[in-house]
Amino acid sequence: MERLDFTPYRRSTVGFDRLFDLLERQARATAGDNYPPFNIERRGDDSYRITLAVAGFKPHDLDITAQQNLLVIKGQRAEPEDKQFLHVGIANRGFERRFELADFVRVEAADLADGLLTIDLLREVPEAMKPKKVLIGGGTAKPLTVVEGDTSAAA
Repeated sequence: MERLDFTPYRRSTVGFDRLFDLLERQARATAGDNYPPFNIERRGDDSYRITLAVAGFKPHDLDITAQQNLLVIKGQRAEPEDKQFLHVGIANRGFERRFELADFVRVEAADLADGLLTIDLLREVPEAMKPKKVLIGGGTAKPLTVVEGDTSAAA
């Protein structure tokens, strides 16, 4: 696999080291690992859904851990001792899948149905972190109102 080179971007940006390190680390960690297959869906401005195909796994076989900026999903099934397979074509090996989360993204819900594990995520930026309009002349700051699809903010 070819290594990603962010050197030109590192020269012209300040404070993005964590982002570039994350991208390089993700490229190395996920090279060739496609199990279990998954989708990441944007469901709105601040909501997302991750869907993993985990056929054969039951809720007690799965462990979902949400930490600050990291979601870890592990699956582990006990091998059936009383079965003798002539062919194994359905993957049921253990796995660990990691997703780096942006600041203020939290897990809202998780569900397992029809062999699909869905995890709903929501970004909730605290009021104190939202952009505010600063008035010239010592006035108090007013929260910005952003209209969907409009890149300019109105007070």
